[in-house]
Amino acid sequence: MGYDISLTQGMRKNLISLQYTSTLLNMTQARLSTGKKVNTAMDDPVNYFAAQSHMTRAADLAARKDGMGEAINIVSSADKGISGIITLIEQAKGIATSALATTDSSSIASYATQFDTVMSQILTLAKDAGYKGTNLLDNGSIDVKFNENGSSKLTVIGFGGTTLSTVSLAFSTTWGVSTAFINTSLSLIGTASEILRTKVKTLAANMNVITTRQDFTKNMIDTLKTGADDLTLADMNEESANMLMLQTRQSLGTTSLSIASQAAQSVLRLFQ
Repeated sequence: MGYDISLTQGMRKNLISLQYTSTLLNMTQARLSTGKKVNTAMDDPVNYFAAQSHMTRAADLAARKDGMGEAINIVSSADKGISGIITLIEQAKGIATSALATTDSSSIASYATQFDTVMSQILTLAKDAGYKGTNLLDNGSIDVKFNENGSSKLTVIGFGGTTLSTVSLAFSTTWGVSTAFINTSLSLIGTASEILRTKVKTLAANMNVITTRQDFTKNMIDTLKTGADDLTLADMNEESANMLMLQTRQSLGTTSLSIASQAAQSVLRLFQ
């Protein structure tokens, strides 16, 4: 059997006020603990879903930014490979120039052996210039995607640098005592150097594009996160002040309820 307990108007008013204050306190405590004024769609559907959209896009772009970082490493590996090859070619040029300066057949033969060794190292270096299975010096290529759906992208195409013929270095090093072969070697070395320098410029241009897009993507991610924060983050100073005010209000409400209760008890004593 239930009991119908009647409250005075003053007590009921104070109870309603205390319940409302308690609700505001819980909301303020949640904001202070999470740092957000919008934690669920119930708090503010428009801002909540807008912020979620910003954060989802930021996460997608972050994945693209990681892909750009890997692409930069691939291009950088190829660039370092070409730089190493150019250094070896210059070394080969020095050997050929030394051979051209002598007529001693045994010395020329020794230089030819040294030259062949350097040439073989060029091929070895080119084969080792890959990164994570992609070698732009071995006809490798990469598609670097910049936006969320991949519609904005850059294709970096490598070239065959693991054979001497692809860089115009396919010539006989059986120089003998004739200077003709040596001069041919020097001429082709000059051609190879020009080819490789052109490749370096192409790689540098691609690297610049990827790096620029990576920086842009990083800034976009920061902007999206800032936008999401603007929609959801709470003003901690304001919420702290609200907490103090609500705690004071709750204390006053409790005191007021106690006074109202005492007034009801005073009336009751009149009938005792």
